[in-house]
Amino acid sequence: MFDICCVGHITLDKVVTANAVKHMPGGTSFYFSNAIKNMDVSFSLVTAVGEQENYIVENLKHKGLTIKSLPSRHTVYFENIYNDNQDHRTQRVLQEADPFTITHLSDVEAKIFHLGPLLTQDIPVEVIQHLSGKGIVSLDVQGYLRIVRENNVYYTDWLAKEKGLQYIDILKANEFEMEALTGTKDIYKGVKILADYGVKEVVITLGSMGSILFKDDVLYQIPAYIPLEVTDATGCGDTYMAGYLYKKIKGAGLEEAGKFAAAMSTLKIQTSGPFTGYVEDIAQVLKTNKQVIYSDFHMLSNT
Repeated sequence: MFDICCVGHITLDKVVTANAVKHMPGGTSFYFSNAIKNMDVSFSLVTAVGEQENYIVENLKHKGLTIKSLPSRHTVYFENIYNDNQDHRTQRVLQEADPFTITHLSDVEAKIFHLGPLLTQDIPVEVIQHLSGKGIVSLDVQGYLRIVRENNVYYTDWLAKEKGLQYIDILKANEFEMEALTGTKDIYKGVKILADYGVKEVVITLGSMGSILFKDDVLYQIPAYIPLEVTDATGCGDTYMAGYLYKKIKGAGLEEAGKFAAAMSTLKIQTSGPFTGYVEDIAQVLKTNKQVIYSDFHMLSNT
């Protein structure tokens, strides 16, 4: 049995920033796997790519990752365009991959399953239900909120959320995804709504404003650490969750796990491509980097 198993498609990414246009592999599974590979936990990845992209999987295997790679007619192809502050992006989808099934995951065992759907059909609810009987289920919800029209990505509500969220132990969303799921911009109200659906632990990432954690009716504000420079935000949320789940499997509480994850994301945003550092690098950020403290979130209220 593995400590953590990530389930999600590897993508082909075109990343457009103010400074450059780059082509690289991507997706939750890619960024999460790279970020956690140097941590002292046992980890596996379940992914699916088209035949022409098998080289991406082989490159990850050469880095020491344990991977179950499934065939797919196509590899997901995303175009990500960032504005100047890197907090927000627009997306286009040029190819879609085949979904995962219960059969694909019947022989996979882990203490925590981190699910990274990129599009609505990637991981059906029955797969979530199946995995919830095997271990803790962590979900990055973004893919369930994406619909594709003429290659353009639009955000909408997850139609199966009432059925699916009851099986989720840890839910990760950004503020826009939370609003799509709950109908409110108010973070305290939003996390309470998600808890009412059955989610045990909520992680709301707010980019340069840090993150909010919620469990057992207690809300934690985690400030962001100021990076030395801002280069590329692609994969920062996935890197955050890699750090967060790493600390959780080590027995850390929410606040400790959140600070570690925030520091890890700060290192990621300073470079293009996935995080490839070590625990010692993150410890240095925790020790030396300043934090951004927001005393009054305009979206946060408990009234």
